[in-house]
Amino acid sequence: MDSRPKRSSGSSTTGSRSEDPGWTNSTLELASPTSRPGAVGAPSGCWGQTSGGTPFPSSGSRWRTGSELSNSFRWPSASQGARDRMTSGVDMLGLTPGEMEAALASHFRGRGQPAYRAGQVRDWVFEKLAPDFGAMTNLPRGERDALAGAFIMVEAEVATLSSSADGTVKHLWRLGDGELVESVLIPTEDRLTLCISSQAGCGMGCTFCATGFGGLRRNLTAGEIAVQYRASQRWAQEEDYGRISNVVFMGMGEPLANRKALFPALTILNQGYGVGARRITVSTVGLVPGILELAKRPEQFRLALSLHAPESELRGTLIPLEHRYPLPEIMGALRAFDAAGGKRITFEYTLIGGVNDYEHLAPQLAELAFGLQAFVNLIPFNPIPYQDWEASPPHRIRMFAKALEERGVSVAIREPRGRDIDAACGQLRANALSRGSVSKNAPAIEP
Repeated sequence: MDSRPKRSSGSSTTGSRSEDPGWTNSTLELASPTSRPGAVGAPSGCWGQTSGGTPFPSSGSRWRTGSELSNSFRWPSASQGARDRMTSGVDMLGLTPGEMEAALASHFRGRGQPAYRAGQVRDWVFEKLAPDFGAMTNLPRGERDALAGAFIMVEAEVATLSSSADGTVKHLWRLGDGELVESVLIPTEDRLTLCISSQAGCGMGCTFCATGFGGLRRNLTAGEIAVQYRASQRWAQEEDYGRISNVVFMGMGEPLANRKALFPALTILNQGYGVGARRITVSTVGLVPGILELAKRPEQFRLALSLHAPESELRGTLIPLEHRYPLPEIMGALRAFDAAGGKRITFEYTLIGGVNDYEHLAPQLAELAFGLQAFVNLIPFNPIPYQDWEASPPHRIRMFAKALEERGVSVAIREPRGRDIDAACGQLRANALSRGSVSKNAPAIEP
């Protein structure tokens, strides 16, 4: 008998509390997806799991229903004072461990405090996930007050929480200026994966992504990226989901278009919160300068290319950036990334019926993947409101996968997750804005 607890149908609750360094929308002008014929829609890479995984553990009763999820957790919120000081205070949560150590050492030295105080604060930030300086109870009250006067901790607060019947949990976070970003927790039997956003919106204009239809609002800061992990991990602990084991940058935004914040955020996740570099995957539609910069980092972060077509002409109808960085140039950058050693590459390929699922495309995809020993994720298309395309039939997906396997390529068919909770990337945010359940008036500013 299956001992796994049964989930209720998906639920959604609105909170009661009120991815040239760092390319911006002005440095890369792309057409709106609505202006091109043949636009398509598909899920972002994080809203699914590899075929063969299960959304629940094999035993025990860890998972809770949607109402339990939303009612039992106490959401931290940035205080109004912190909001007012955002433009002048130093956000502790946006500092790399090295930067934090230096800033705290200087702070405590100036106050005549012992050097170990810095280590105490670091432990509270990265290990105990303290929501504010007041919670750091092994520091004297006067020192906690002094920290609150010198630094800020800009937490994200929940705007909407949605839990799926398959165990997926999606958060819509409200940032300090009111902007909204999404993250998703994806539990499987052997891991807990967090998919996070690197930008508010996205300027790439890809026709397979709901986020692209809203355009780019602004880049996120390193702190706003890292705080998605922090808030999600705190929530996961409260709800007995355990420790987040993997992080994928497959949420809202193009991570490599915001390298100024992405790279320190990677350091914060890896060196601060202790997520292994090989368990962190950065996804990109093919920003060649960013791929080359990521290849130079000593850590073995993983890279996922949103490929979706092995032919440049076809890919250009799906991904406008193809006209800026064509596939041969992208492949050259991937070879440089591969040559850096120990850095796994994955190809993300959304199968859209009658668009990119033709039999002759599989050998071309296999040739690209085999040369890099890249892993291929085949993603069944998940429709979004703006398009009328359909997923490839299951038998065609299986045939496509078989053609890759016969040519020596490692491949998996990703099972869509969270379809009952607006799981396509950007869809929850767009729906929340259209309903008026969250503010639309966040300023479009650059960090």
